[in-house]
Amino acid sequence: MTTERRVHLSRSARPAYDALEAFSQTAGALAAEAGIDDRLKEIALIHTSQLNGCAYCVRVHVDRAVAVGLGADEIAQIATWRESGVFTPRERAALELAESYVYIHDEGVSDEVYDHVGGILSEQEYVALSWLLVSINAFNRITIAGKYPVLPRRGDRVAGASE
Repeated sequence: MTTERRVHLSRSARPAYDALEAFSQTAGALAAEAGIDDRLKEIALIHTSQLNGCAYCVRVHVDRAVAVGLGADEIAQIATWRESGVFTPRERAALELAESYVYIHDEGVSDEVYDHVGGILSEQEYVALSWLLVSINAFNRITIAGKYPVLPRRGDRVAGASE
């Protein structure tokens, strides 16, 4: 990672960032009202951030996932969810929809995905999850463009460090 100085969008245009944060809070409230539990929400947000390559947001949402009870194995399985048996049908639907939102430029949300996810989630849940995914994709873009650092935490092993 380069050490070049980047504009920090959240600090440089605070009103815009505050509006996005408020939007994110609204999306979260919609999700809670629709019955999207924190576990499902964090699984979808982690996967979106993984696919977008946003290490900063992955860290934030892994921390939140751990706080709501997800274990290391479940978190590790998110990247390979299609081959894993640890996720419920609802969680699998959320992961599938997350992929469609990340790769929306390919074909949008295909009829196949829409019908499959819509057969598992209620319309209210689908709408709420969609707004969560719009929100996380926006945050991913801000942090990726700004190259927000993800440094080792105190006590973490550093890659390449002698043992």
